[in-house]
Amino acid sequence: MGKMKPCNETESEPVGAGVAPGRDDMRRAGSGLEDLLERIRRIDGDHDPVDLEAVLVHVGRRSFGGIVLFAGIIVLAPLVGDIPGVPTLAALLVAITAVQLLVGRRYFWLPRVLLQRSISRQRLETALDTLQRPARVADRLIRRRLEVFISPVATRVIAAASLCVALVMPVLELIPFSANLAGVALFAFGISLIARDGLFALISLVVSPVALGLVGWWLIGQ
Repeated sequence: MGKMKPCNETESEPVGAGVAPGRDDMRRAGSGLEDLLERIRRIDGDHDPVDLEAVLVHVGRRSFGGIVLFAGIIVLAPLVGDIPGVPTLAALLVAITAVQLLVGRRYFWLPRVLLQRSISRQRLETALDTLQRPARVADRLIRRRLEVFISPVATRVIAAASLCVALVMPVLELIPFSANLAGVALFAFGISLIARDGLFALISLVVSPVALGLVGWWLIGQ
């Protein structure tokens, strides 16, 4: 993200696979999407550039949903997701955690080299400002529903679908605007797990095959 240069930080604790509370609980705790953006904004001012590990501490390092949601935000964020290589880094973050969830790990491990990637605070602030209004709209739409689609079994299906999206992300970077489609899928997957909103899981399961189909179409046309 940004120039993505390393920052020196202490070793991170394991990242777990817990699922965050639903929308009502999120609202009582002030933890909607708007609040999530605000928590990222409140990262210690001494962090400039802001490294991925510092962001994950505020997003929720122990939640697969939080990690996938953040990856989707990275890809969709103006001035961040448009930087060559950023969608691929977001995909790497998703792929590493999704594989560990699928094999039943209780805690996630992330490589230090990935946690040390960084973005300038000015670019981050600009992206957060742009995302503020969409986050407000999304908060109004999210609610607990269709929870059968975010059951433990469904969560593994979501992890597998997220992994598939992550694996094709590097190719999607070569197709104009298609990486944003993958970003929508990851964003919706994250929302579905965090807010226990099965409708967003269904949306993602529809969007994901479209992203995979774009890759197939592009490869055939080469």
